[in-house]
Amino acid sequence: MQTKFFTINGSNLTVENSILIVTSGQKIRLQRSAEKNIKASAEMVKSWIANNEVIYGVTTGFGEFKDVRISQKDSKILQRNLILSHSAGVGKFVPDVIARLMLLFRINSLAKGFSGVRPELIQRLISIFNSGIIPLIPSKGSVGSSGDLSPLSHLALLLIGEGFCKLNGNIIKSSIALKSKKLQPFELSAKEGLAMINGTQMMSAYICKSIFDAEYISKLADISGSMSLEALRGTDKAFSEKLQSVRPHPGQKKSAANLRKLLKGSEIMRSHRDCGKVQDAYSLRCMPQVHGAVKDTISHCKKVLETEINSATDNPLLFPESGEHIEGGNFHGEPLAFIADFLAIAVSELGNISERRTARLLDGSLSGLPRFLTSKGGLNSGLMIAQYTAASLVSENKVLCHPASVDSIPTSANQEDHNSMGSVSSIKCFDVINNVKNIISIEFLCAAQGMDFLRPLKSGAGTEKAYSYIRKFSKHIKEDTVTSEQILNFSGIIYNSDFLSEVENNCGKLF
Repeated sequence: MQTKFFTINGSNLTVENSILIVTSGQKIRLQRSAEKNIKASAEMVKSWIANNEVIYGVTTGFGEFKDVRISQKDSKILQRNLILSHSAGVGKFVPDVIARLMLLFRINSLAKGFSGVRPELIQRLISIFNSGIIPLIPSKGSVGSSGDLSPLSHLALLLIGEGFCKLNGNIIKSSIALKSKKLQPFELSAKEGLAMINGTQMMSAYICKSIFDAEYISKLADISGSMSLEALRGTDKAFSEKLQSVRPHPGQKKSAANLRKLLKGSEIMRSHRDCGKVQDAYSLRCMPQVHGAVKDTISHCKKVLETEINSATDNPLLFPESGEHIEGGNFHGEPLAFIADFLAIAVSELGNISERRTARLLDGSLSGLPRFLTSKGGLNSGLMIAQYTAASLVSENKVLCHPASVDSIPTSANQEDHNSMGSVSSIKCFDVINNVKNIISIEFLCAAQGMDFLRPLKSGAGTEKAYSYIRKFSKHIKEDTVTSEQILNFSGIIYNSDFLSEVENNCGKLF
């Protein structure tokens, strides 16, 4: 079967297609029309070198060494030395999906044709991407301005055959990996080392994956919240379309619509219509307002991120039509630092409100269900400690949500005197979202257990399908068992795309 390629042109990446490309093993290629601008900007660099013009990072040193002139004969050594010296990262290696996103985004940015690199460099990066070789990149060392200098230098080490990488899950020398794929180490020409490492691709990669996961989690939170509402015998009055229409935030309207779809036709809801309860606690009643605000934040962050991954972010940038080179600051990570902090704060709130619903499910005096959702309390502790875990993760998120973007530490002898710290923001955001995944899993575990006690009454169109899907893979907990295994099992159930598809097939598309 003929391989289907995704064609890169510098402007056509989205969150969805980027994640699909790096996780599905899809191969990429460069759009032919992009080569014209790429070649033109590379020719500009060639002429500057020949004429010995003063161009930052081409005929000068870097950072504080901007005033040191570099001779033509040393231009290739300059670019290689830049990669070696700037590969100063420490800490855990970034996950494979992040490393591949970084490589994809770096290729896409260079493909715009404003960076002064030769087409051969971009083609070699594409060959590396398609080969399955994954750069080995330490996660710490970027201050988020002048781009992600250190992480991108570690990415560039692979290109020149230095350092280590991953192939087929094994860490090996880059030179060996390249040789196994019949690729030679690439010799950098003038400007090309600088073009490789001036950029925001690590920040962008972490945020891209975080946004992709956050969109899914926001739908799951509506499902877990509606299941908790059913188990707690709450009311759906607060989700009225009429109520939302007088405060028409888009996300709020979407979340309320999701909840109405999920709860439609519920026998549980009908069974207590006349119970006398006037209104529910905020964690139930205010789901549209809280979940919806998160959806709006995700939407804003996605718009900023997709602008960024289709931008030219190195320095200087070259404009072949006018023959200009402009030294500037498109590498500065402030737009990304802000949205990473904002996204972390928003998604952490899905965890905060979810944990409160879990606490209500486990508190017999509030839920009307058996205490800690076990019918043999005392001998069994039930799901008591699952809430402790959720509370611990919520507390950790509160620390992680302190914004890194309000900080700045000067670097390069005060030449780079304001830095975004966007790399710190983006990694914290990634960690927050992974914590919230577990918090939501715990709510599903407790909500399904609570709904068991209300059988044979059936729940709504969406909640009933979610409940029945879960019970295909996880049975009611009658006796104490290893709770962490239950949480892990639930994560496998709900973070399987089939789960959401089954629910939506029964109640309609969720927003």
